[in-house]
Amino acid sequence: MELNSIQSAEGARRARRRVGRGIGSGLGKTAGRGHKGQKSRSGGYHKVGFEGGQMPLQRRLPKRGFKSASLKFNAEVTLGTLQNLEGAEFDLASLKAAGVVSQLAKVVKVIKSGELNRAVKLTGVGATAGAKAAIEAAGGSLA
Repeated sequence: MELNSIQSAEGARRARRRVGRGIGSGLGKTAGRGHKGQKSRSGGYHKVGFEGGQMPLQRRLPKRGFKSASLKFNAEVTLGTLQNLEGAEFDLASLKAAGVVSQLAKVVKVIKSGELNRAVKLTGVGATAGAKAAIEAAGGSLA
């Protein structure tokens, strides 16, 4: 293969649409814009969601729910995940390094899901009541 012989695959490059170039092109005269009206005119268009003066859908529907922007800073770790990790002591930095929680996480909480049958020491990490009981039953501790 030579650099001067490289070509795109067949059909990969499609000719651009040349509007207003005669009736034989299929896009002559009105250039695919139809007749009259705001959308046919140059510079004439409307904002996203505009429905010609009718109350737009996003305003007709009721507002519902809320998703906090701060949720991305919270993370959860299961007991099963802790069981599979190497080491016996964990803190926020070590959980981030292991790829268990997001790098954005500021608050980490252990939840009771899965089994833990080895002692682990957690520093600066929260836990639910059930998870705390399971960690302490396995001989671990929370600090």
